[in-house]
Amino acid sequence: MPDVAWRPFAMTGGTNVFAAPHTSPLLAWQSRARALEQWREAATLVETRWRVFREAERESRAWAFASFVAALDADEAAAAEMAAQSRGMAA
Repeated sequence: MPDVAWRPFAMTGGTNVFAAPHTSPLLAWQSRARALEQWREAATLVETRWRVFREAERESRAWAFASFVAALDADEAAAAEMAAQSRGMAA
């Protein structure tokens, strides 16, 4: 007798019946709102770090610029997450 745990897998022709991702509209909206908030925070950080760089003394400019570039990287990652969330909601 075949193992009962594998029976649904065999009955579907070997495909996983649970493979389709399902996200409720509420969860999708909350996730997008969280991504938007993270992007806004990252954009604010870029603005702050740019100001710090512009106002930095000569001896701390290299650190201030590196800090600004790191903020740009965070902003880029947050923007990519926003884009991914937007594509997910459009689908």
